[in-house]
Order: sequence, then C-alpha cells, then structure tokens
Amino acid sequence: MEYSAEDISPVRKKVVITTEPQEVEAAIMGAVALYKTSVQVDGFRKGKVPASVIEQRFRDKIYEEARQDLINVHINDVMQKLDVMPLSGLDVDTPDSFERGKGFAYTIEFEVLPAFTLPPYEGMDVEQEKVEVDQKEVQEVLDRILRDRAQLVPVDGAGPAVDGQIATVDFAAFENGEPVEGVKAESFDLALGERQALEDFEALVKTVKYGEEGEGEIRFPEDFLAKDLAGKTVTMKVKVHAIKERKLPELDDELAKTLGLESVEKLKETIGNSYTQSRGNLNKSVAQKTLLDALLKMVEFELPPSLVEVQMNTLLGDMAARLERQGRSLESLGKSMEELRKEMQPQADELARSQVLLLSIAKKEGLDVTDQEVNTQIYQLAMRTGEDFKSLREQYERSGMIFVLRDRMLADKAMDLIYAKANVKEVEPKAPEAGAEGEAAPGASAQPGDKEGK
Repeated sequence: MEYSAEDISPVRKKVVITTEPQEVEAAIMGAVALYKTSVQVDGFRKGKVPASVIEQRFRDKIYEEARQDLINVHINDVMQKLDVMPLSGLDVDTPDSFERGKGFAYTIEFEVLPAFTLPPYEGMDVEQEKVEVDQKEVQEVLDRILRDRAQLVPVDGAGPAVDGQIATVDFAAFENGEPVEGVKAESFDLALGERQALEDFEALVKTVKYGEEGEGEIRFPEDFLAKDLAGKTVTMKVKVHAIKERKLPELDDELAKTLGLESVEKLKETIGNSYTQSRGNLNKSVAQKTLLDALLKMVEFELPPSLVEVQMNTLLGDMAARLERQGRSLESLGKSMEELRKEMQPQADELARSQVLLLSIAKKEGLDVTDQEVNTQIYQLAMRTGEDFKSLREQYERSGMIFVLRDRMLADKAMDLIYAKANVKEVEPKAPEAGAEGEAAPGASAQPGDKEGK
C-alpha cells in the first residue's frame, strides 16, 4: 500500500491510497476463508466446501467485505503515519471495480484539528467561590418533601377556592357553541397560585363556588404549543367538584425513615451535603470557563465546518427541548430556521473554538477515551431514557454520534487537566444578582387542553 496526502485547507486533508494486486488477492482469499468456516452449502459438510464454490456462491458479499476490510486496515495505518485524528466521518471515494489480479486505488477526505501553537495552560491563576450551605435552602427542600407527602383534605365553606388551595374541576372549551376538541377534562386537580395553568383560566376557577358552574372567555397565547389553539379565544365552562388544601405531615424521624434515612438530622445533613456537592461542581465549572476563556484569547485558528455544525445542531436541539418544557415550539418564536441559525452562529463558533483548543491539548498530553468509558456514558443515558443499551449504542455508531460523544469526553478530560494544573484561589461567594430566581416560564404545565385530564 502506498499513499499520498495533501492539505485541501488547514482543517481538511485528502489522501490517495494505492493498493497492489497482491494485497487485493490476499484480502479476497481471507474473506473466502472466513466464509468457508461459517456458511453451510447443500451437499457439503460445514467447513469442507471448496473455496471456488464459496467464492462463486457468495461472490458479491465476499468481495464487498474484503474491500471494506482492506480500506479499514489502510485508514488505520494512514492515520497513525500521518499522526492525525479525523473530527467527523470519512468521505471515501472508491471505484466500482474490485477484483483479483488488479490493483485498487481510492481517495479519502476528512477534517482534522488545525495546527497552531498552544498557549501556556499550566499554572494559570483562577478564583473560585467557596461553597456555603444556606440553611434557608435546606429548609426549602424539607418544605418540598413535606408538600409532596401532604394529604388533600376538604376545606370548610363553599369557597370559591383561593391561591394555595386545590380545586377539583371539570372543564371544557367551546368555540361558536361547538366543543373544542382536546380541551376537556374531568376531576382535574388544579393547584391555584402555582402557575400550573393559564392565568385567565385560574382567574375563572377562583370565581366558582363549590358545587357550582361558571364560564368565561379564555385566550390562548400566540405561541401556544398546540398550533390549532394558538391565539384563539374560547368560552371555557367550569364546574367545581371539590375545594381542598394540603395537610402536611410531621417532620420527624418516621418521615426520614421513609426516605431511607435514620433521622431528621441525617436528612438535613444529606440535603446539605447534596447542596454542597452540586454548588461545588457549579463553582468549579465557572472557574474552568474562566480558564478556558483566557486561553481562547491567546489563539487564532480556522474552524472545521463539521465541528461548527455539530455545535449548531446541539444548540438548536437544546433550545427546542427548553421550549417544549414550556409548552412551546421553535416555530412559536416566529423566526425561520435560517434566522435562528444566524443568531446562534457566534455561539456555535465559540463552542467549536473551545473544543478545538481542548482536543489539541488532549492530543499533546496523550489523553484518550476508552471504549469502556464511552459505553459507560451510553449506558447511563440508556438508564435515564429507558432505552435498550445495545440499540442505543448501535444508533450512535450508525449516526456517527459516537465520534461526537468521544470528542466531548476527551475535551472534558483536557479541561479537567488544565484545572488540575491551575492555581485555584478560593474567594468569598458573591451576592446573588437581583432577578436571578423565579425564571420558570408561566403556564408550563397542566394547562387547559391537557388531554390526559390529570
């Protein structure tokens, strides 16, 4: 095998590989030998079928496997000799002919990391906030635990229900006197004052007494996830079956034991430790981002287009997921995909620059990601999503996302190394900025139109 390589651009290479006839012959014979031991042909015992019969019977499959095996061997050999690592899938251009007695020539193109001088990344100075456990936050967690285990008991009087209470309602929407499909539920428990539903709908429920009915005009937002309802005004009819409130359990050792802990004190300690760990990880991430930003200011290089595209797709996917949790969609933003991509381009470029720098440092430091580490990541994802590990792994391999995952893990290792070699100085926490809390979007769940009718 001989090869020649050329740089199409600072981030893309082209390699022409030429194979001698003897190597093609050996690859075909090897594939025939494998088939001979594994296939069954009528009239012959397994493993005793003549090679000529095997080759004639399974010629197309044998030659294709021999060709692919030969290409894989060549690619691994060339990558080692060139000391490069493809950033995405390889573009392989092969001739149609692959046969005995003839050579075989083909080309491959792929993107690589740009060559540039790495900035000094050892011994950098960075500040990191100390972790302080706020007992108010611990108490908030305890309050949520009590609330989740509360009993719902009827309230005295006929109401109407007020914020902090739960109204059990039937509701249905009508437009021009006709029922609106999908906007109907029976015995729906609505917690008032918790922004679980449209503001107009909650206001209507708060006017209806126990056992009575009421109706009012409800307007759906223009960006409502259900497009057939977005911007519409309907007549909502409501009947209140019950008005309840939460009766909280006692915060005692018995409650703690239901959570697998021996006492309330142990419960508080566990909550505090969890808070300390999560805030510590957050503060570490902020310090790492500071280090990375400082390093990026010291370098300039061309970005591989495929790496930028991966970051762009990730950003769009994350945005779509956030909007969906708010009951909205990308289309609800009123912008075309081209406009969204243009807005996100600077962020995608910056993320790609970060990855190029970190992957380059990983290469210099000889860092690696093993198959076992990749499998662990995919297994954890499979556990979270309930998918089959083997199927998910195959999906990653078919789509090429296995390379994206491996590169991300490798970049994370490089960032951890930079942080480990930095001079980290702990500083007092900064006061939280005004408006930093309470960013949950209104009407994110349990809106009228929920077809499940919880």
